[in-house]
Amino acid sequence: MTANLTDYQKQLNVIKGALEDKKALDIVGMDLTKVSESLDYFVIATAGSQPQLNALERNIAEKLLEIGVRPSSIEGPSPRWVLVNLGAIIVHLMTQEAREFYDLEGLWADADRITFN
Repeated sequence: MTANLTDYQKQLNVIKGALEDKKALDIVGMDLTKVSESLDYFVIATAGSQPQLNALERNIAEKLLEIGVRPSSIEGPSPRWVLVNLGAIIVHLMTQEAREFYDLEGLWADADRITFN
């Protein structure tokens, strides 16, 4: 499943733009290819409410569709966490409470951070 970051850079940048459009906070990209055999990339962002979580998820799906990419699945929605599965890229949309509780960035602290364009 491991691929080169440049293969996914366009999708990652579209995701970041879609998140910024809907005012997501603390957007972080993580390259897991060196620390996991089954995961490639995470994007994590914080939403202030469940309606914002839903708006972020919809905007990501719409913007990716414009470049011909469809999510494999969407887990949730829940009041605290929505996961958008794009295969190699997993987007975690979380409330601040959920993000602090699950601490994905701490769990994957050895992963490289992605620089968005």
